[in-house]
Amino acid sequence: MKERDAYGAKEIAEIRLEAWENPEPERDYQVEISFPEFTCLCPRSGYPDFATINVEYTPDKTLVELRSFKLYLNSYRDERISHEAVTNKIFNDLAALLSPRALEVTGDFNVRGNVKTVVRVKL
Repeated sequence: MKERDAYGAKEIAEIRLEAWENPEPERDYQVEISFPEFTCLCPRSGYPDFATINVEYTPDKTLVELRSFKLYLNSYRDERISHEAVTNKIFNDLAALLSPRALEVTGDFNVRGNVKTVVRVKL
């Protein structure tokens, strides 16, 4: 099997974050999403970084469609990007898509080189 034929590779390459209509736009409620298998590459060494990405938001008119969000996060697996940059990019992309009432994205990165990093971005 060629890499381009691997399960999900085409979907990940073509992914666009999607929004769905909020069924209760008049109500304040919180949505929490946890993605414990996030990976990207260190921009200096190219070694993999592993993290749990946590998203908490209070929706306004739209919600993030979860399958598109999963594939979006998987698209970072071969990208050389810092912990801070990727957490801020995820935040920016969700904020632009959803215009939520509140949003927090946390990148809880595994220990590497005896250093533990947690990056938290809030609206």
